[in-house]
Amino acid sequence: MIVEGSIFPLARANVDTDQIIPTRFLGSLDLRGLGRECFSGLPGIDRLYAVHPDATIVAAGENFGAGSSREHAVWALQGRGFRAAIAPSFARIFEENAYNNGFVVCAVPPDAIDAVLAARSARIDVAAESILLDDGRTVEFKLDPLRKEFVLGGGFLAYMEAQIPEIRAWEAAKS
Repeated sequence: MIVEGSIFPLARANVDTDQIIPTRFLGSLDLRGLGRECFSGLPGIDRLYAVHPDATIVAAGENFGAGSSREHAVWALQGRGFRAAIAPSFARIFEENAYNNGFVVCAVPPDAIDAVLAARSARIDVAAESILLDDGRTVEFKLDPLRKEFVLGGGFLAYMEAQIPEIRAWEAAKS
């Protein structure tokens, strides 16, 4: 799985789920609707969107996705067209929601985030756990092996659905 595109440089730490998708928009399960409001909890976001309207990768400071456990934060990012996030660290529950929804999270070493934020675009190779920046620099990241399978399989539910034939064959062989 490759995620390639321009970077949305959100150069701040502790971006929480209320900033990703404010609570007043949580009544909707429409991803496009949530996407329209993505990051509307941050001041000056319209200027950043104007410069990076088609970005597919969010780059941010440490502890991205802090706050409540709402899955809506990942849905809002996906609804806006983001397919991955790069940061030095992610809030645990945000990271789980990302894996479950097939959204790529790349926790990079803290000394690499400035290069990522300065890059205009990147190519994330999920299987190889590496990011190629537009300046030719490569940044490595690590994924939990099982959760990596979830992401490569399109999210937890899609991954599990793909396992059904194998499970049925195993059950049939047992009988």
